Amino acid sequence: MNEQKICIIGDGLAGLAAAVILSKENVKIDLYCNNKKKNLDNRTTAISESNYQYIKKKLNLNGQYFFWSCKEINLFFQDKEKIINFFNFKEKNKNLMYIFQNKDLKKKLNKIISTTKKIKIIKKKIEDINNEEGFIRYAKKKIFYDLIILSTGGNSKLYDTIDEGRSIKKNYEELALTAIIKHNARIENSSQFFLKEGPLAILPFKKKVFSIVWSVSSKFFDINKKNIKNILSEKLRILLKIKSIKNIVDIHSFPINLNLKTKYFKKNVLILGDGLHTVHPMAGQGFNLVLRDIKKLQELISKTLKLGLLIKNSFILKDFYNSRKSENNLFGFGIDLTNIFFKEGKYFNSLKKGILKNISKFSFINKISQSVSDRGILF
Repeated sequence: MNEQKICIIGDGLAGLAAAVILSKENVKIDLYCNNKKKNLDNRTTAISESNYQYIKKKLNLNGQYFFWSCKEINLFFQDKEKIINFFNFKEKNKNLMYIFQNKDLKKKLNKIISTTKKIKIIKKKIEDINNEEGFIRYAKKKIFYDLIILSTGGNSKLYDTIDEGRSIKKNYEELALTAIIKHNARIENSSQFFLKEGPLAILPFKKKVFSIVWSVSSKFFDINKKNIKNILSEKLRILLKIKSIKNIVDIHSFPINLNLKTKYFKKNVLILGDGLHTVHPMAGQGFNLVLRDIKKLQELISKTLKLGLLIKNSFILKDFYNSRKSENNLFGFGIDLTNIFFKEGKYFNSLKKGILKNISKFSFINKISQSVSDRGILF
């Protein structure tokens, strides 16, 4: 049997990772990239221990210096002007998560792709996708594929013929502020602060350097955007109890939305990555969900090929949908409810304080939370 062909449209983290991992199977892959020159992605991402071990094996990441391991995550909430440490995740014998800058993993993935004969990079803009016949069109050319994967970010017109507008959506009316912080303190582990302005995550990824993700209301940002660097510097100085911040660079803002697709595929065309599920960044679970999606897709393709079946005529995408939809939705809704729980509200604050002040007494919550964050929800 000739090698079957997979088309991946999009060269973000999800598209690049899917291309490299799926190329390990007996398939040829065409990776379609936007011809436009891209800026470096200085954002940081955290992945769980199990996801790190998965991509470490698939990408041959032994000795890669750009992953920062973390054995401790500390959680705080703001009670008026007090900052209270209400829960800590700690591990002695293994890491809880690994943090990296997106640009470093992209560089590694592109390097692998450049030396992999099974992956062909095509810098063309896709004009049309035909779900019924399984082809894409560009420059008046039709190219047929056994599987077409759309990984073109959170919003793309290419999704329209797949999801038919069927999504669970929520506009948080919030922005995620990201920045790189250089300092002289000893900060080696991650922290999450639930502040009155919104949740703020501290993610160290180098010695004396960490990134932040601060989710704030659009209104707060509009009022303070001219002074946001000073506000952030003073906030971090107080929260982390350090004398001063050396430098704050690469400040960016991104709108925050919840978007969970209710339809994942049509015929042999699949949505993958942020286009499939966009969740609140508070819990840092977005790329973890993407990696679990890729892992499941790879497992199903591998099983189908070993049985000597054609990808196009198989139940791969139906099985993928049935196995991944529940977890993706539960994570999306769970993170949404957590965000609601920590928001300021005079009718709920006293109950919230009581729960948070006693939650550390229940060790089973720690174990369940770590297990779910690491491996997801197993059905």
